[in-house]
Amino acid sequence: MGCFTFIKVMMILFNLAIFLSGGTLLGVGIWVKVDGQSFVDIFGALSSSVLQIVNVSYVLIVIGAILLIIGFLGCCGAQKESKCLLMVFFSVVLIIFIAEVAVAVVALVYTTLAESLLTAVVTPVLKEQYGKDPTFTQIWNTTMTQVHCCGLNNYTDFNNSFYYEKNGFYPPQCCGSPGSCNATLAAQRNVTGCFDQILEEIRTNAGVAGGVAAGIGALEIASMAVSMYLYCRLDQK
Repeated sequence: MGCFTFIKVMMILFNLAIFLSGGTLLGVGIWVKVDGQSFVDIFGALSSSVLQIVNVSYVLIVIGAILLIIGFLGCCGAQKESKCLLMVFFSVVLIIFIAEVAVAVVALVYTTLAESLLTAVVTPVLKEQYGKDPTFTQIWNTTMTQVHCCGLNNYTDFNNSFYYEKNGFYPPQCCGSPGSCNATLAAQRNVTGCFDQILEEIRTNAGVAGGVAAGIGALEIASMAVSMYLYCRLDQK
């Protein structure tokens, strides 16, 4: 039973780390939801871009909650030697693994479709909230100033927007200079949209992201294998 005990202890420690990581992400998600600007101040312009394209607070809260559940199931299943909890743990991790593979395949195969959907979701929010919501506006201003971009795609994202209807011109970042930015000047300057800048950042760090994704996948496979090993060995005790 020496090998069984060792693997059981490692399973408990591993899932304890997952549980603590989930709690950390949950806390960060709540922090971003309550005070998004301080998150941008600490993590920089790219974080502000991501903050607008994806509602980071909810993503972190959901991921944190899932990790808390997985860590709890893994710890309790191993500690109590519960076949039921171990099987639930295995099933949850398997579902997450399949979902991750599906998302990766869709992202690779349907990149253009994903870009179109993202534009359809974010642009209306930008038109409605920029210039109206102070926090939203500040985050976008930080993004456009530091990343040297304009809107999600280009200056036309602000056509018929709350900001344009109120002021009669585009944000100064769309012209790359302070002062009033009209349609003629914005078209001449043709400042790149923030979405293209974000994609460039992602492509630049694609190797790191791929390595992290591969590492996560390997950990998930290992955790499923260990939980199934413990599950099968409990029948022999």
